[in-house]
This record gives sequence, C-alpha cells and structure tokens, in this order.
Amino acid sequence: MAGFRARVNGPNADISALFFDLDNTLIETRKGDSLACRKLAEELSEEYGIPQDCASKLTSSYLKQFRKCPDNTAFSLDAWRTSLWSKALGDKHSYLAKQTYERWLYLRYHYLALSSDTVSMIQQLRKKYLLGLITNGPSNAQWEKVHKLNLQQYFDIILVSGDLPWEKPEAKIFEEACRYLGVVPESCIMVGDKLETDILGGIEAGLAGTVWIPFGDNRLVDNGPKPNYTIKQVTDLLKILNRGPDAHEYEDCSSNASDGM
Repeated sequence: MAGFRARVNGPNADISALFFDLDNTLIETRKGDSLACRKLAEELSEEYGIPQDCASKLTSSYLKQFRKCPDNTAFSLDAWRTSLWSKALGDKHSYLAKQTYERWLYLRYHYLALSSDTVSMIQQLRKKYLLGLITNGPSNAQWEKVHKLNLQQYFDIILVSGDLPWEKPEAKIFEEACRYLGVVPESCIMVGDKLETDILGGIEAGLAGTVWIPFGDNRLVDNGPKPNYTIKQVTDLLKILNRGPDAHEYEDCSSNASDGM
C-alpha cells in the first residue's frame, strides 16, 4: 500500500505537520446550517403561529442569501445577518428579525460543534504532529467560527484567507503556514473537502501528500488533481496515518503510488 512521500524509516516518520480545512472538513457547515434552519422553522411555527410550510420557506430564503453572501464588510456580522433575516421574513414578520437571528446563531453553533470523535482525533494528533487550520473565506465570518467553537486551543497556526493576500489553492498560503511552524512542505499533509482548493493547493505547494473528504457529488476527474487518499470522514485520517487494519478501505489515488511512499 502506498503512502505519503515523506514516509521513510517507519510509518510517517518524517511527517511533522498536518493542515486542515475548516468548512465541511472539520465541521459539517452545510449540514449544520441546514439543521439549524430546519429547527428554527419548527420554533417559528410553534412560538409565533407561522404555518410550517411558510416558516420553512422563510428560513430557506435566509439560508440561500446567507450562503451567497455570508459577510458584508460595510456592516458588522450581526447587523448584516439581521438585515438578511428582515428581508427573508418579509414585511409581515420582519419585526422578528432580531430575535430570529439570535436564535439562529445559537442553533448554528450548536449544530456546528466539533463531534467528540473529532476532538479525540485532534488530541491524539497533537501528541505527534504540529497542526494548522487553513481556511478560505471572509475574515470576520471565519474567525467567528474559530472563536465560538474554541478551535484556537487545538491548532498551532490558523490562517484565514480574508486576512491575507492569498487563498487556497495558491502555494503561498501553505508556504506561510510552513514558515510559521518551522517545517518544510515535504513534511506536511493537507486534509480537505475541495479538490480545486485543498487538494490542488497541497499538490502545487509540494506537500508530502493530500487527503480528500468528498463533499456532495464531487468526483475525481481524469485531468484534475489527485489526492493521495480519499476518506469518508475526517476521523478516518487516523487509520491512514497509523496504518491500522482498516486503512485498506481507503483508496490510494496517488499518481506516483509506485514510488514506495
């Protein structure tokens, strides 16, 4: 079974750092946001007498606009999202915008919280590796996630593209993480859900390897970036790194699998 390029003298002996994407990798952002809106629709129906189908349409309208533009630097996060709720609720229910936003925010982070299995994995990895979080997105929105989920306690470096002149897949953002940690790209692995940013970026930055967690209906294509491994969920990473008995379940997609990595 092939592995990562830096694997010599034992399993991953020369791997020194792991880089993770945030959304739909460490946290299930799309799923969590959908669950929060579903629950909120139920509460709007129960507490304010809004018909269930109408409440579902209102929350779906908000989520569509929020995903389209999660942050507007002309406003604070609270002000921007409240305005989106006011628009989604319409004239009849716009008076509920403030309390609806506050309840949505609570529910959102309830559903986005790291699972106990993910926390356990991170704690195990920290014993062996330096850990980095590299996420694309607007600064305020991404840092809110970091702080509300207390992610800073787990990572040695956190980079948000909104703070920087580069974003994934640009090699510079990976090089900056390596520079800060004092490691070389050839000793690092990138884990993420997007082929066009996480996997391509890791490859172009010359990392030791990449691990892909497919999201939605993403598929590998012949002329696209090829991860070293494809896993079903982030906690499966441990099986690959430790070469446990279940590691064979995960596909080695590396184009240079014959290199004895």
